[in-house]
Amino acid sequence: MSDEKTVTFPVEATHIMMFARSIADYSPEFNDAEAAANTDAGGIVAPPTFPQAVAQFDPDCQLRWHADKPWFGSGKNASSIEGQPASSGGLHAEQHFEYVRPIRPGDVLTAVTKPGKTWEKESKRAGTLLFSERVTEYRDQNGELVCIARGVGVRTERPVDQ
Repeated sequence: MSDEKTVTFPVEATHIMMFARSIADYSPEFNDAEAAANTDAGGIVAPPTFPQAVAQFDPDCQLRWHADKPWFGSGKNASSIEGQPASSGGLHAEQHFEYVRPIRPGDVLTAVTKPGKTWEKESKRAGTLLFSERVTEYRDQNGELVCIARGVGVRTERPVDQ
C-alpha cells in the first residue's frame, strides 16, 4: 500500500473570497474582479496559504464531520469522542509553499501528497524529536505544476516534564 494520497478539487472565486475572509485578508486580488484586474496579479488569485483548503475536499480529513462517525469537533470540549483525537501526540512544526504560478478561479487542482524527508534531533526535555515531512504537489487541469507545499510534523520520544 502506498503512502501517497490524491485529492481533486475545483477552485471557485467564491471559495477564494471565503478563504481570504477567514484569514482576515481583504486584498482586492482575492475578492474584487474589477480591482484585481488592475493589480500585478491581473485578476483574482488565491491567497498564498489557500492550498490548505484541499482538506475540505478530502473525505478522509480527520477534521471533517461524518454523520455516521464520532467526531472530536473543533470546540473546547469534544463533541462525541472521549479522550484525545487519534492525531494527538504530534505538532505541526513548519509549512512552506513554493509557487510556479498563482492559483486562479476555474482551476481544477489535483493534490498528490507523499512522504518527504525524515530526521531526528535530540532534546534534553523530550528525548528524541522525530521530524517528518509531507510533500504535496498541486497540478492544474492540464497536469501543469502550480504549487508545492511542504509540511513538517514533529513527535517527541516522551512527554515533556513540567
